Amino acid sequence: MDTKIWEIRTEQLKDRTTEEKMKEIRTALEYGEVIGIPTETVYGLAGDARNPEAIHKIFAAKNRPGDNPLIVHIYSMDQLEDFTEPLDMKVRTLMRHFWPGPISFILPLKGSMLASNTVAELDSVAVRMPSHPVGHAILEKVGFPLAAPSANLSGKPSPTDYSHVIDDLNGKVYGVVASDPATYGLESTVLDCTQFPYRIARPGSITKGALENVLKETVSKHEGSAEKPIAPGMKYKHYAPRQPMAVIEGGLRSNTHLRVEEGQKVGVIAPEAVRNHVPEHAYFISLCSGEDDYREAGRNLYAALRKMDKSDVDLIYIHGFPKSEETEAVMNRIYKATGNEIIREDPK
Repeated sequence: MDTKIWEIRTEQLKDRTTEEKMKEIRTALEYGEVIGIPTETVYGLAGDARNPEAIHKIFAAKNRPGDNPLIVHIYSMDQLEDFTEPLDMKVRTLMRHFWPGPISFILPLKGSMLASNTVAELDSVAVRMPSHPVGHAILEKVGFPLAAPSANLSGKPSPTDYSHVIDDLNGKVYGVVASDPATYGLESTVLDCTQFPYRIARPGSITKGALENVLKETVSKHEGSAEKPIAPGMKYKHYAPRQPMAVIEGGLRSNTHLRVEEGQKVGVIAPEAVRNHVPEHAYFISLCSGEDDYREAGRNLYAALRKMDKSDVDLIYIHGFPKSEETEAVMNRIYKATGNEIIREDPK
């Protein structure tokens, strides 16, 4: 059976028909169904975080490894009292500054309200409050916490539009909300607040510098083993199209020699500004306008990977951005998508 689709755009939130759609969505979630919902980062596959059967459906639909914990989504900080230990004042400060928004906080778990498979048997839980108007409204209407990993097949490029969810999961999930596409396009920053100093477990749009500017203290980066991941994106290869792909470290240049065997079709993902360096025979997808348009690159990355995945190219090359705090999130996803396959020019 095809997946049900509810159209709820931001400008439709006050429409009479939207209220009925929201009731349908809440009822479906209460009965343990799973639904694709919009957030400002990527589309999430949402299910009742308290219901182990709903969480099982999420893992099954995505073909996701069971040791990969899910992020729990809420609409109000008051909800945290039900399943996390009392918050440190520093955590509260960060939440008040960045929520709603693209950051998840790993917090000490309290009690047994959440299903054990939601947190992958850990004693901590990652929580976030999305800022997407429709996603936030759904959470408020539902009233209980929703576990919501990205609404894609595990390992494939994350969905930034509802059509991507349909491409991957049509017939595998109960419904999808057709809404405004993601504005950030990369998954949330994940900050581990179970140890001090706090540690970034996954980079995202909210950077280390931004966190430190609010916290007035140092934030570190997670260097621990990913054998027992405490956050999504720490252990497994992610975001990859079906074709082999390599990143051109330092970016595409006039002297970049792409490794292409005779008869192979090659695809190139790069900024429009370097298009003149792309071989004539290559299938080109523009990632952003200029080489320093990192926010645009992040927003467009997954759509570009999905478009390449559907093409007839045999291998893909993607432009690498210089290492900086601004590029860390998009390069993290690019490296994971390529499996750290890197092209470096020989210095001559």
